Amino acid sequence: MDSSTMQLKARIALLAILPLAVVAAAFAGVIALQSRRLAAEQTATIDASLMQSKRVELEHYVDLALSAIQPLYASGRNDAATQHAAEAILARMNFGRDGYYFVYDLQGRSLVHPREPDIVGHNLWNLRDADGLPVIQRLVAAARGGAGFQRYMWRKPSTGKDAPKLGYVVLLPRWGWVVGTGAYLDDVAHVEAGLRRHVAASIRTTMAELALISLIAIALAGSVGMALNVSAHRLADRRLRELAQRIVTLQEDERARVARELHDGISQLLVSAKYQFELAQHQVEAGGGDPRDALGQGLGRIVDAISEVRRISHALHPILLDRLGVSAALGELARDFSERTAIPVLTRLPREMPRLSFATALTLFRIAQESLTNIERHAGATRASMRLEIDAAEVRLRISDNGRGFDPGGVDARDGMGLRNIRERVDHLRGEVSLASGTRGTTVYVSLPLHRPLKAPA
Repeated sequence: MDSSTMQLKARIALLAILPLAVVAAAFAGVIALQSRRLAAEQTATIDASLMQSKRVELEHYVDLALSAIQPLYASGRNDAATQHAAEAILARMNFGRDGYYFVYDLQGRSLVHPREPDIVGHNLWNLRDADGLPVIQRLVAAARGGAGFQRYMWRKPSTGKDAPKLGYVVLLPRWGWVVGTGAYLDDVAHVEAGLRRHVAASIRTTMAELALISLIAIALAGSVGMALNVSAHRLADRRLRELAQRIVTLQEDERARVARELHDGISQLLVSAKYQFELAQHQVEAGGGDPRDALGQGLGRIVDAISEVRRISHALHPILLDRLGVSAALGELARDFSERTAIPVLTRLPREMPRLSFATALTLFRIAQESLTNIERHAGATRASMRLEIDAAEVRLRISDNGRGFDPGGVDARDGMGLRNIRERVDHLRGEVSLASGTRGTTVYVSLPLHRPLKAPA
């Protein structure tokens, strides 16, 4: 097996595998994109759900704090002792490891902060968190609206490090207090990070499974492609052997036909001429009889032999096809056929036409030659017709007879230049051929495309 065959097989295998690989890669990309999009949507949904639960929880805690100091606030007293009592109650109220209450006045001074008592009494109006947010100002602004939420960074008591926090504050307008609490959101970040890791792991697993499936599919496609390639190669080899055998058979048949015509035609004419010349020689030498008769008959046989040689040469390769074109060659073929068989052929051939390529012209001539031969041998016809037409796209040849017709299904099995050979010639030029046969005769119709612009005859 040569390198060109191996390269062809590799290309065929690549053509079989490459589309599948591209589809698998595109499918994997779509899955990854959709998975990431779904993960983002799920993360946003979970974040919104967790934040909502945090808000509800903070509102509940603040309601508890307000309920605890409600008797003092509802008493209507605004003295320092009453407010200190309320501050003490709020300072003792804690929940969880990091839950507590804080109180600021409207100027930003810290009144209650049980986890960071060192800031109590200090004005924190200008305090900013790690992100530069003025925390106290925003909390006071949210409280002035009656109640509100605010996200900011604040030190977490259990770790001593800054963490994201959601605060909720309400305003006690008569005392000028901003009372609130908050929930740290690092647990929400942990949930979101865990979700992202889970989605990433799922994507990796899915991609690995898809890669495995793709590899299996590519391997199967490659195996099937190679099997089909081997099968097609064997079929092509078998057809090549059959074609080679057919070519050898056709060559032998053609040689046998030429030998038969030489023996039965030219040889007989030359023997007859030789006999006449020998008779004339004998008459001259013996001095009896007139040798002119014998010489005339001998010369006639020579003329017939020359005509037979021309006919055989024309059948093997039509000289007119080279010199005058396909129309003149078909006209000469029809005239020779009519003279030899006494079957008139009505021709409709264009007097002037562009010069066709040699392959197209030779194909038309051979098809006409084979069709007329079939009419002579098998049709039993009394007349025939031949029509040639041409336009910018194609050239068309139509040959008909009024013979007995035949079954087209049995023609392909014949040896020699049968309908199968006609079809192969037409297929080679990407043309079309049709055959209609019945009790009223047979018609062969051939159309050949003109792939290149036609040139006018020189």
